[in-house]
Amino acid sequence: TESFLQVDMEDSAHTDSILRIVSDTHRTCPVVGAVIQAYLYRSEQDVQRLLSEGIRIRLCKGAYKEPSSIAYPHKADVDANYMRLTQLLLQSRLYHSIATHDQKIIDATCQYAIEIGLPKQSFEFQMLFGVRRDLQQQLVSEGYRVRIYVPFGKDWFPYFMRRLAERPANLAFVTRNLFH
Repeated sequence: TESFLQVDMEDSAHTDSILRIVSDTHRTCPVVGAVIQAYLYRSEQDVQRLLSEGIRIRLCKGAYKEPSSIAYPHKADVDANYMRLTQLLLQSRLYHSIATHDQKIIDATCQYAIEIGLPKQSFEFQMLFGVRRDLQQQLVSEGYRVRIYVPFGKDWFPYFMRRLAERPANLAFVTRNLFH
């Protein structure tokens, strides 16, 4: 099994520097990839650039509170952009990570992969530990790869609380899905 380093994304103030570090590092160490947040308007351009360099991507919706001048303020718009970006990722035939618990997006991703003839093992879904275990098991039983995201270390709780505080919708999401 190959080691791989996925460089996480922070708020938009750091996007350019993180992508520059990933791009520079990837030239000499091709087992490094980047996280892209679908709620930023700029993300399609960033995806296109990373794909042109052969860089693997973990696509997430985005968790930071960003102004509407740089990020989609409405969930429906974020979801639509997430699907546009997912299609670009799958078309590239690189191994990417689709990080979501959203059943509609997962279903649409699986359907699109079938439409373009992409094997189930050519990408992976990523989900938080303990959230939608039923869906995780279903996807694995259908032949998809699922990676479980587990924050760890002595600072896991402050990290978790910061993620919840950054976007109040995160708290509702976690609460709703813990009992799903």
